[in-house]
Amino acid sequence: MSSDNAAPRLGERLRQARREHGMTLAELAESSGLTKGFLSQVERDLASLSVGSLIRVCEALEIPVRELLETDQGALVRRGDRAPIHFGGEMLEEFRLTPSGEQRLLVIQSIIAPGGGSGDDPYFLEASIEFVHVLEGRLHLEVGDERYELAAGDSLTFESRTERRWHNPSKILPASVLWFLVQAP
Repeated sequence: MSSDNAAPRLGERLRQARREHGMTLAELAESSGLTKGFLSQVERDLASLSVGSLIRVCEALEIPVRELLETDQGALVRRGDRAPIHFGGEMLEEFRLTPSGEQRLLVIQSIIAPGGGSGDDPYFLEASIEFVHVLEGRLHLEVGDERYELAAGDSLTFESRTERRWHNPSKILPASVLWFLVQAP
């Protein structure tokens, strides 16, 4: 993984959101179902949240996940100006391809190292519909009770409110995946 476009650290943003909501670390731990020690490590950027855990923390803080991912961009997003984000998960780099001010559509590119993925916790997102397209490599995706093995060029459309988890099953090759999330009007 390249360190040139390292994702901004989520810990400080999480700490700030927790403090703005007047919550102690212990209260956030109890509300999210995570341990106080683990959340302390996350706030100091010593540990990473799975996608599912990030969503639970945001729910406990009563904030949308996108609030932690916002960056300042204009309508045109050039390759060199893609906003690195950390939406949760393990062994991956992610970039927001749509401008932060766009509320109707969110497009994320994930570059997933061999064995990397969303983590063990299934999660769902608050959007109308989701579309995933594999640019390179392979993606194992579980959506509800269905399991999919996607290869380069494969796409899948599914309800965003369905629990899912995913990973790159390859032991040697990274995967590059586009995620499209359409918000309800």
